Amino acid sequence: MKRWAIALVLIEIGLLTLSTGGGIVLATRPLLSTWPNIFIALLQVIAPALCIAISFYYNDLYDLRTVRSFGVFVARLPQALGIGLLLLAIVYKAFPHLAIDSDRPILSSVGETMISGGIVLPIRWVLYRLMRIRAFAERVLILGTSPLAWKIAKEIEVAPHTGYLIVGFVDDRGSVPAQTVAELPPHFLLFGPLDRLEEIIAELHPDRLIVALAERRGRLPVRDLLNARMNGVIVEDGIEVHERFTEKLAIESLTPSFLFFSKDFTKSRFELALQRAMSLAVAVFGLIITAPLMVLVAIAIKLDSEGPIFFIQERAGLRSKPFRLVKFRTMRPSIVEEDGATWNRNSNARITRVGKALRKLRFDELPQFINILRGDMDLVGPRPEMIANVKTMTEQIPYYSLRMVVRPGITGWAQVKHGYSINQEDVTEKMRYDLYYVKHMSLWFDLRILLDTVKTVLLGKGSGTQEQERKLASPKATSPEPSTVDFLSGQFPSERRRI
Repeated sequence: MKRWAIALVLIEIGLLTLSTGGGIVLATRPLLSTWPNIFIALLQVIAPALCIAISFYYNDLYDLRTVRSFGVFVARLPQALGIGLLLLAIVYKAFPHLAIDSDRPILSSVGETMISGGIVLPIRWVLYRLMRIRAFAERVLILGTSPLAWKIAKEIEVAPHTGYLIVGFVDDRGSVPAQTVAELPPHFLLFGPLDRLEEIIAELHPDRLIVALAERRGRLPVRDLLNARMNGVIVEDGIEVHERFTEKLAIESLTPSFLFFSKDFTKSRFELALQRAMSLAVAVFGLIITAPLMVLVAIAIKLDSEGPIFFIQERAGLRSKPFRLVKFRTMRPSIVEEDGATWNRNSNARITRVGKALRKLRFDELPQFINILRGDMDLVGPRPEMIANVKTMTEQIPYYSLRMVVRPGITGWAQVKHGYSINQEDVTEKMRYDLYYVKHMSLWFDLRILLDTVKTVLLGKGSGTQEQERKLASPKATSPEPSTVDFLSGQFPSERRRI
């Protein structure tokens, strides 16, 4: 998944750079006799490609899970090119000598943007055609019909860029929820039982086996898996495959041994010190730069509603140590004080007019730079939870306490991927992303989260009120009474059934 995105970025930036360089050579015939001239020529070549690439990134055009087809890409392209044009026009206005035609920088930016669109369209058309060619796909056989197996299957189905083609599922006699059956494509086939795995592999010739059994103890066909591995078939753990596809952990399927033996959760002191140093540097710089803005925000809060300017609340920090979180107040004080419910997070009616804007722009978080300087928080990390809620969440959400082995942050992986939480389902989903962050925490990951946070703020995705309004407005899906369909009851006339 990431390889496709990286390849796309490199190919498109490379071709855009070459086209711009060719245009400069044909139009201006620059003299590259001195280092300043060479440097300016390089900036002229790179500027358009970078502006377009930044625009594509912030419009999710490099996210192949979002832009899954050429049609979706074409629909999103005009907006991305428009933003790229705006960025390029700003650059040329500030530095006219970077434009091919310095006398008409706007015309230059329009021309280069149109050329960029003409270059990327055939690239994407070829890419999506290649992704759809089934002959190039790896044949995947999934062991199990557990919820994890269905999640992996859905991820493969909606993400053709994975290069996987599901040839079937293998499991013992069991049952699958009727609702799950209704959601799955009709071409999925179920094979069984597990003790026929060697014959099934010989019949289907899979390139990859994904183990996603609900219960492995005493049921894992070790000998057959080992033989398959020795014959060149890739054997993968379903938990790791799901993690790679979704960039979150399937906490309901995790086992203690998975956490015990994973090396990713251990970080060196140097890495931790580097991340802490970055947080402190940004906090100091942020307080200095945003001081005038925070004064204006404080005045606006005071004029908008009665009550204190700051909202201070006890939260759970590193290793559950309590600390006092500082934020700009966005709700009415009388209602804020009554808010002690663990799962009731619908605060739309409580938010003030200024508070709504602050939450949308994330300006209510600015005073937390003080918490960073005090050592309570870092710039990036899981959001700190209210002390009163930690016990309940620890009891109801698997491995919840693990999110507190690192300092909480102003922003985090769960915030940019899922937004605000208003119920237990949201908190559980964010926990999956938090645990992924704890496992893969690094300076580079923090930088990626910060870039995504800027995108979230600029485009308004995931802001508190918008996220809550979306979730509350969407009708609850009606589902049938809990029931199961026994797919493997009776005999196996052909040893397979269509799901």
